[in-house]
Amino acid sequence: MWAGPLYGSSALPEYPAVLDRAAVGSYSPLAKAGGGYVWDEVLEYRVWCCPQNGAEDLEDGSDYYYAFSSYEEALSHAESTRGADEPLALILQKEYLDEPEPGEYIHVREERIAEWPVEFLSRPRRTDATIPDFLSPDAPANRLEILRGQAGP
Repeated sequence: MWAGPLYGSSALPEYPAVLDRAAVGSYSPLAKAGGGYVWDEVLEYRVWCCPQNGAEDLEDGSDYYYAFSSYEEALSHAESTRGADEPLALILQKEYLDEPEPGEYIHVREERIAEWPVEFLSRPRRTDATIPDFLSPDAPANRLEILRGQAGP
């Protein structure tokens, strides 16, 4: 049984609702992994199951996932399913930051779908000012403070 960081805890963090409950489960299993620094919407919560870790083999030895409309449902499934990974959030980024080299940031103005650890959703949602503030010459030395909602330009 999976024992994630909240195992044994009675208080669950609150994570955002999905954009469209009716669309949960309809998204491609292929998504970017992490990155982008900011998020706009949560599309679904996913629990990947790995036969090599003891999950039931439903896909000829390949990993597969279940999609959920809430973090609580995903966590419950992960905790009660052998071979399940921790829940991930499938997010929509309408704009994002690319970091091709450490400390070099590029504002990308195109949509991207990525899987993120749910803990990343504790960052504030992107606003129209988030990325410009991050890239501002007056930004604090630790620009991640802006993304965490702890500083402005």
